[in-house]
Amino acid sequence: MNDSIPTPHAVYAIILARGGSKGLPRKNMLPVAGRPCLAWTIDAAREARLVTRVALSSDDPEMLALGERMGVRVLARPAPLACDTARVDDAARDAVLQLEREHPRADIIVLLYGNVPLRPRGCIDAAVELLQRSNADSVQTYQPVGKHHPWWTARLDDSAEVRPWEGEVLNHNTFRRQDLPPAYVPDGAVLAVTRRALFHEVPGVPPGPHAFFGRDRRGLINPEGSVVDIDTKVDLLVADVLLRERAA
Repeated sequence: MNDSIPTPHAVYAIILARGGSKGLPRKNMLPVAGRPCLAWTIDAAREARLVTRVALSSDDPEMLALGERMGVRVLARPAPLACDTARVDDAARDAVLQLEREHPRADIIVLLYGNVPLRPRGCIDAAVELLQRSNADSVQTYQPVGKHHPWWTARLDDSAEVRPWEGEVLNHNTFRRQDLPPAYVPDGAVLAVTRRALFHEVPGVPPGPHAFFGRDRRGLINPEGSVVDIDTKVDLLVADVLLRERAA
C-alpha cells in the first residue's frame, strides 16, 4: 500500500444477501464451483487488506449460518429491508448501525453482493485506495460494455420496424467494434462509499435512488469478463467454469 494514502479508522465490508430472488430462486446459496455462491464473496471480503471488519446482512437463516461458519459477523436483516422493493442503501445503513453498537464508527463502507462470486483479486482494496486518494464520496467498479454498446441499441415498434435508440442514424453509422467510443457499465463487483455519503450527509446531492453515492463519484475499471453477477442460469454456468479455471 502507498504510504501517502491515509488509513481510515475503520473500513466495514457489508455483504448483502437476502433469501428471496424471483429471477433465480436462492441464487446466493446455489452451488458455484463446488461451493455456495455467497461463500466466494465472503472469501473476497476477508482477503481484502484494507477491510477492518466484515459483516453479512441477511434475512435467511441458512446464509447467516454460513457466515458464522466462515468467521464473519452476521446481522439479521429486518423483513421490511429484505423484500423485493427494499433498497440496498437502507439495508446497508441498518447493517452499519448494528455494527456501530459494538465497534468504532467506520469511515468507509464497502458494499458487496452475495450473488457475485467472481471478481478480480485485489479490486476491493483498489476501490478503497481510490476512494481515500481522491477524497471522493464513492467508487464503483465498471467493465467495458463490449459489443453491447449503447450505439448499437435499437427500438422495434409494433410492426417490427427497426429504429435507432437515439438520433436519426441506425448504429450511429458505426459497424466495427473497434470504432466504438469507450463505454462502461457497473459490474456489481464493488461499491465503496464514505459513511457521510451513505447516510446522506453530503450537501447538495439531488434526491434519488443513488443519492447515497454522494456528489463526487469515481469509477474503477475491471477487465471485460472479469466479474460475473449471477441473475440467470447462464450466469451461474459461466461463473462455475471461470472459477474452476481460476483454481486449476
